Amino acid sequence: MSYPAVDPRRVGMLTPSSNTVLEPYTSAMFAQFGEAASAHFGRFRVVEISMSDASQAQFTLEPILEAAERLAEAHPHLIAWNGTSASWLGLEKDRALCAAITERTGVPATSTILAYDALLRGMGVKRLGVVTPYIADIETRMIANYAAQGIEVVSAERLNDKGNYSFATYSPAQVGAMIDRVAEAKPDAIAIVCTNFRGAPEAARIEDATGIPVLDSVAVTAAHCLSQIGLDPARVTGWGGVFQTIAALGLPPLTTSLSETKGTST
Repeated sequence: MSYPAVDPRRVGMLTPSSNTVLEPYTSAMFAQFGEAASAHFGRFRVVEISMSDASQAQFTLEPILEAAERLAEAHPHLIAWNGTSASWLGLEKDRALCAAITERTGVPATSTILAYDALLRGMGVKRLGVVTPYIADIETRMIANYAAQGIEVVSAERLNDKGNYSFATYSPAQVGAMIDRVAEAKPDAIAIVCTNFRGAPEAARIEDATGIPVLDSVAVTAAHCLSQIGLDPARVTGWGGVFQTIAALGLPPLTTSLSETKGTST
């Protein structure tokens, strides 16, 4: 008896080494597609988020590209940098990184912050609320980068924590309380900017109560990647409306098409 081959659409996720949230959350989101989609994770060292030289050195190119090469050995259809460093380092940082990943591996590449950029522009967001676990110096740079994109941050909440592992120790209820406070300013949307922060489980509750879209970093990345590999993110429920929003917007791919890349197996 012959059996059909199992060939899910695969996404490789570049993951900060001390992150313990994005893998289980992303896997739960992708699980709603059964065997049709799978996420795979490769780590590089990230243990502190600050503007110190040691922290910034974590985001140098070569260790990230080495992790991307290992992910490419699993023949993904897309590689995503599932992290938010470009929110304070600038969009060009992620554009250059994604180009380098594709040049090194032949696999299309994207990132959390490039996904946010496309989403916020597609939604027409001008007044944004921001929730992070980060320190003031990081938040200040983020707000300036949003301003350069024509987006005013009208309310922000932060924890002043510079650990990375520790971000995951805050409960969804604690993150939800931060989002509730930001929602009082009635922004066009609220961004939870960190992929090691437990905001996604609170998104649907707050959206139902306020009518304000809650855009969690892990959910934004997952929804964007599903769209990029040709699956309908609207099928994912229970993690906020961003999956349906990205599906409805029909945003064009940020990456070269699979058929145009080299060395990619389907």
